[in-house]
Amino acid sequence: MKTVTTTLPEEAAAFIKCGGIVAFGTETVYGLAANVFDEVAIAKIFEAKQRPADNPLIAHIYDLVQLNDLVTNVTESAQKFIDNFFPGPLTIVLKKQDRIPMNATAGLDTIGVRMPNLDSTRRFLRLCEVPVVAPSANISGRPSPTTWQAVLEDLDGRIDCILKGDPTQIGLESTVVDCTGKVPVVLRSGSVSIDDLRSVIPETIAVSGDTSDVPSSPGMKHKHYSPVARVIIVSDAADAISGHRNAYIGIDDVPDGFSIKMICRDVAEYAREIFEFLRECDRKGIRTVYCQSVSDAGIGTALMDRLRRASED
Repeated sequence: MKTVTTTLPEEAAAFIKCGGIVAFGTETVYGLAANVFDEVAIAKIFEAKQRPADNPLIAHIYDLVQLNDLVTNVTESAQKFIDNFFPGPLTIVLKKQDRIPMNATAGLDTIGVRMPNLDSTRRFLRLCEVPVVAPSANISGRPSPTTWQAVLEDLDGRIDCILKGDPTQIGLESTVVDCTGKVPVVLRSGSVSIDDLRSVIPETIAVSGDTSDVPSSPGMKHKHYSPVARVIIVSDAADAISGHRNAYIGIDDVPDGFSIKMICRDVAEYAREIFEFLRECDRKGIRTVYCQSVSDAGIGTALMDRLRRASED
């Protein structure tokens, strides 16, 4: 398969209409899209990404008018979050319509839905003429792609098209909140923090762990975000060990002696740059990456979640 790269959303959307799979940029990370109602196209996503079949996908819409095509009922909590955070980096989980193929939801009776906040993204989604499912556009387990070049690096020859765009603004995947029960439950942390959600619904809680065989959200069960290099989290930058083929990223500066280092101005920049930094480390043959920990608050919660998962053996 030849992977087409284009800056034209019309050209990219044409592949979706023909049952193809297309990578496209959002404010969070680059996603890999297929028609949400096309079981065969959805299967292509799992094959291209080498993604476990028990890892559900998130649907993306350009307008709320599409929501009723995907879910049976918008709960009161979901409506409140929609009113406050759509469009944006928040995914809400609701009961799905029967016409959505089971491979999109890993056999679950629920589906996550979000509306990206970039005008360019929603234009592409509108041109697709159907909602799409879209996990991150990378080989499963690898750091998520925040540039179209990173998508090409992983999926060249495995997908139909890449819609080229700017690097992503946030750099971490969306927050996922289950709105099917009496109390909203955060399944995956992101730039919309639990404090943000609690400002709308104070009873919102964070999941304490997923004990089911099938995770109810991406990012809960399988190894994610991992480079080839070993990732070590350090609370104090001074604990990072310099040396040939060692790298460092964090807020606090460290002495020279690392093959690669990145000093971030704040946690938001750290979150935006972490995945591309990990990829760059792999490109340059880095063996060990030292990542400074940050406060577990705001987007720092999401960043620490990704760092912990990247550091798992």
